[in-house]
Amino acid sequence: MAVDLSFYKSPISQEIRAEGEARALLVVLQARGFQLPAATEQKVSECRDSRTLNQWLTRAATADSLDEVFHED
Repeated sequence: MAVDLSFYKSPISQEIRAEGEARALLVVLQARGFQLPAATEQKVSECRDSRTLNQWLTRAATADSLDEVFHED
């Protein structure tokens, strides 16, 4: 019996995953003691690009400032 896995590639699934990634990023930043301006929190919450969110999350683990997390390459 084949299992239909199409949901996991669907736009709604990608949106749910991005919401979780954004939430994880906010939790890490807050746990590290960063004071998040409302604009930064909104920027993270509204981002739906998994690649960008993962890049920010990776940086957040070791960054000394919010500028280090969100700088443009």
